[in-house]
Amino acid sequence: MSPDQNLDKVLIIDFGSQFTQLIARRVRELGVFSEIVSHKKIKLKDINNSIKGIVLSGGPLNVYQINKYSFDKKILQFDVPVLGICFGHQILSKLNGGKVKQSKHREFGLANVYKKINSPLTTNFFGNKKSKQVWMSHADQVTKLPKNFKVLASSTNSKFAIVENKTKKYYGVQFHPEVTHTDNGKKLISNFIFSICKIKRNWTSKDQKKQLIKDLRQQIGNNKVICALSGGVDSSVVAQLLNKAIGKKLYCVFVNTGFLRKNEEVQVIQTFKRRLKINLIYVNAEKEFFKKLKNVSDPEKKRKIIGNLFIKIFEQYSKKIKNVKFLAQGTLYPDLIESKSVTGSQTSKIKSHHNVGGLPKKMNLKLVEPLKFLFKDEVRKLGLELNLNKEIISRHPFPGPGLAIRMPGIINNEKIKILKEADYYFIQALKNHGLYHKIWQAYAALLPVKTVGVMGDNRTYEYICLLRAITSEDGMTADYYEFKKSFMQSISNKIVNSIRGINRVVYDVTSKPPSTIELE
Repeated sequence: MSPDQNLDKVLIIDFGSQFTQLIARRVRELGVFSEIVSHKKIKLKDINNSIKGIVLSGGPLNVYQINKYSFDKKILQFDVPVLGICFGHQILSKLNGGKVKQSKHREFGLANVYKKINSPLTTNFFGNKKSKQVWMSHADQVTKLPKNFKVLASSTNSKFAIVENKTKKYYGVQFHPEVTHTDNGKKLISNFIFSICKIKRNWTSKDQKKQLIKDLRQQIGNNKVICALSGGVDSSVVAQLLNKAIGKKLYCVFVNTGFLRKNEEVQVIQTFKRRLKINLIYVNAEKEFFKKLKNVSDPEKKRKIIGNLFIKIFEQYSKKIKNVKFLAQGTLYPDLIESKSVTGSQTSKIKSHHNVGGLPKKMNLKLVEPLKFLFKDEVRKLGLELNLNKEIISRHPFPGPGLAIRMPGIINNEKIKILKEADYYFIQALKNHGLYHKIWQAYAALLPVKTVGVMGDNRTYEYICLLRAITSEDGMTADYYEFKKSFMQSISNKIVNSIRGINRVVYDVTSKPPSTIELE
């Protein structure tokens, strides 16, 4: 997105934190436009009068390893308020004459910060208490403050947990106010934007929709576009955005890989071809995908094979349609930051997403990814703004590779058939018990392990079904959903008694981090 250059905004300089986009999201939630740029790419000439505040993000770097990061400190002399978060706090102090050293006591996780003096940054942050619980993630710390800086709050291991230089409008926090783990962290960001930067609200879902449609028209021109449609929230919103932007120049291609949920293909055709009247091409490629994945067990290979085959199919159909220049897909920001560094900084790769890291290096089609800087909840709001029905908008996330990455190990027809049924029973049970909309994402997986069981006095030796249900705001962090014992007993009995091939059900109670939401 590149909104009107005259629009007041907060510029976020990214030093590689996994949470950088959360900062941007918190700012947008408060109704102010924000933009992310890599510390490697930002230049003094890029700073203009529309930038009313600068945030320096966290990151995996050390401020004393000067060869590993680049940053023009003249940017800090632009007379714009600056907020440094974690690494950003350390670099802000160091560039102004302070000292940063490796901490004797590292802080990872929850910690308490204790109020020292009042400041516009901390107004109503502490409430009527003297301390606040925050999320720390650092091995280094500021050991000496620059001149004219004051300490606003301290923690047990961080003497300078919140600091300010009121004259220069420099502010630093050692913790991460952008994550939900920090109690009332959004208030700090709000104070920085409205009390210190003096920015007025200027950004809504309606503005976002208008800007995205404008950007798509500019990017695509008179060319045709193929949209990779899965029927999920993300690709559905992309399809409707493109429908509004370019109309009949859009061709949605829905590929049945064989790894879809039960009856998925029927629902997608009904929604998009009959209800929304969008150009839809249905491709049944089950045999091709099974053939390519035969005897493949490595999860990264699975994703890359699926990604490559998707592109091959899209390119085949682009030739049939003729004059197709672009491929559109519903990549979101969490997909990008798990797959690669978004802004060219040091963010670590966690796994390839089929529509990011799984794509081939050489493609004949140019990518269109209008949602790549948005989170799932933002996409849902955008979908409602685009008049998509709530049934589509409220669907749980479903990965592009589908059930192929919900069965670790080698894939075969028997396993897919078993897993489709298990997943169907689980999701239906959630809906029947009024739990579906309380959960961010839920699914059944088939583990590559068989165990002994007994049914009707007979020995069985069958697969383990793993159930996963998580709660989350953005997919970046997640916790497992606590079901009542009666529900777990009910769904376990239903799956074991109804599906031949499963004789044991387990429930995943791991949060993200340390795990990811999907198994592969």
